[in-house]
Formats: sequence, C-alpha cells, structure tokens
Amino acid sequence: MMIARLLAAALAALCLIFPAVAEDAELTRLARGSGTPEIPGLKMVWLAPWGDVRDARPWRNIIVHQTEGPAGSARGGALAQAKAPTRRGVTVWVETDGTVYWAVAENLVPTHGDGANRNDNKYIDNGPTYRQVVRDNSIGVEFAGNYPDVAAGPTEAQVAAWKILVKVLRARYGIPLDRVYAHNWIDYKDARYCEGCWLATLARMWGE
Repeated sequence: MMIARLLAAALAALCLIFPAVAEDAELTRLARGSGTPEIPGLKMVWLAPWGDVRDARPWRNIIVHQTEGPAGSARGGALAQAKAPTRRGVTVWVETDGTVYWAVAENLVPTHGDGANRNDNKYIDNGPTYRQVVRDNSIGVEFAGNYPDVAAGPTEAQVAAWKILVKVLRARYGIPLDRVYAHNWIDYKDARYCEGCWLATLARMWGE
C-alpha cells in the first residue's frame, strides 16, 4: 500500500514537471526567434521587430528602471524612443496594464544608466558592477507609472508581465540570473525610493 502511494505521488509530481519543462522549452524557442512573435502571457507591441539574434548587441546584463511618469506614459516613451533610438531611454517599456513595448532594434544602444557609478555596496557587492554594468552591454527595461508617488511599486499587471519578460530576455541573450540589476543597485539614484529594486529582487527570487 505504501509503495503504491509513493508511486502515485511520484507520477503526480512528474505530471506537474513535464508540462512546465515543455512550456519553458517553447518559451526559449520563441525567445531565440525573429520577427514579431506572439509570446504567451505577454501583450507585446512591436515598434522594432527582432532580427537574427546573432546580429544583436552582446547584451550581458539587464537593468530595471522605473520612470516618474503617470499611467499611460510607457506608450509615449516607447514611441519617442522608436523615433530616436539612442536618446535617453531604454529598449523595452512596460505600461501599468502590463503591455510591453519593444521600441528599439537590438543592435542599437539607447542612452540609459549613469556609468555604473555606485561603489558603496549598499544593495549588492559593487565590485563586479562598478563602471562595468553600462549601457553598451546592458539592455534596459523601463516600468512606467510611479507618479505622483515615486515610491509606489509596480502594478500587479507589470509584475505578471515581468515574470515572463525577464525569462524571455535571459533566454534570448543568455543572461545569467545574477546579472539582472535594479538601476539603484548600480548607480546613485533618487534617495526617495529604490528604483527597480523590487522588480530585480523578484526576478532573482523566481530563479531559473
């Protein structure tokens, strides 16, 4: 009887594992593709389609930003970014409703970050980041909506989108989990709040 129960429990566990593995494999396949793929769980607006991933910048890090704009500002920011890709901003913008705007071609570098000027080890060990996690090797993701309260966290829809988006970015560019950074972790920023910290922490908590 005990053996039968153990076998039943093992089979139940396998039934849960196999669909998850298949789902991850499909997400990886989509993430390595080109064009404007439909990614399950994400509402994507493609202002710049993916090309061959081999022609993309060799992104080594992900920097999570939060912009002091109202709900709806991600769309405007993404459209402006698409028109002037190297302006101050990022490649990917996330609206408060979870809509993800891919604004810039992967071989272009928007102006984001402040040169990885933080070296006080306040949030993480800045030895590996100081003057190293910079715009030329880091893809930026901007979450809109923390206005008028800059300390307001991301919306539930943004968190749900981020859980999938961070997997896509990591799978596409081969970025390790420990290279997902909050902007505040690597640069000295607005002291009123910790920019990107909760989202970057969540990404690391979710793990592989």
